[in-house]
Amino acid sequence: MQWEGNLRKLGTSERPDEYGQVNYALQGANVINELPEEPINDWVGKRMIIEYNGQINCRVTGQLLRKSYGEGMSYQTWMEHPSAVPSVLRPELSRIHEGIALRDFDWEQKHHNQPHFLYISHTGDFKVGVTRTTNCPFRWHDQGAVSAIAIALTPYRQLAGEMEVALKEILSDKTNYRKMLLDVQPKTVALDDLKEECFEHLGAVYESFFIDESPQEFKYPVMTYPSKVTSLKLDKTPRIEGMLQGIKGQYLMFDGGRVLNLRRHSGYWVRIQSGR
Repeated sequence: MQWEGNLRKLGTSERPDEYGQVNYALQGANVINELPEEPINDWVGKRMIIEYNGQINCRVTGQLLRKSYGEGMSYQTWMEHPSAVPSVLRPELSRIHEGIALRDFDWEQKHHNQPHFLYISHTGDFKVGVTRTTNCPFRWHDQGAVSAIAIALTPYRQLAGEMEVALKEILSDKTNYRKMLLDVQPKTVALDDLKEECFEHLGAVYESFFIDESPQEFKYPVMTYPSKVTSLKLDKTPRIEGMLQGIKGQYLMFDGGRVLNLRRHSGYWVRIQSGR
């Protein structure tokens, strides 16, 4: 199999594959024209070659870039595009529920003035996060979570972000990718207990938004987990060759503990060959 194009983040489907694992697809574009998705779970266990030719295209405008920002944008696009609005990374900053846009009214109405979950997930450690209800379970797949649970439902993004800020006093909102890429086992009982601790920490002021969900668990198409992780970047290693040992989060996992974050390389033009 051979694939050529500009990389995008890995896509996943809501339903698992035949082995009960998260079902991955390679997404890409010919500059900015989307290419058909390519299922890749069956690439695991095969040799792969990824070659980067030095070309990066802004995933919004197609402009040739020397360096990308915000997962595949030019600096100007990153500073101006609706999808890079500060309330993406800091939900508590959103004001669209008040009728005030930080960058683009229509985009923020569509994406941020919508129901959101406050959740906790288990990646390498437990973490807290915020996402639109329509982004589940895909957001958890992106993180490489082995289990996750929604603990509150809010009518708009800012409120979920406000609750997330409060929970940062007891939980991180970051994923340690090195821990995530190890053989992490779900701790659903501990996750359920942590949910109750979060309710107690948030207190009665937010109680009307609490929800009683059960944890979800996720398995990933991984043959062998690394004991130690070495992160690869196409700028420094333009040719990567080896056995694909697994896929987890947004990472391709190669033999020798080498890993490549495809989302980090959005906009990079590559040729991928996968065989036996």
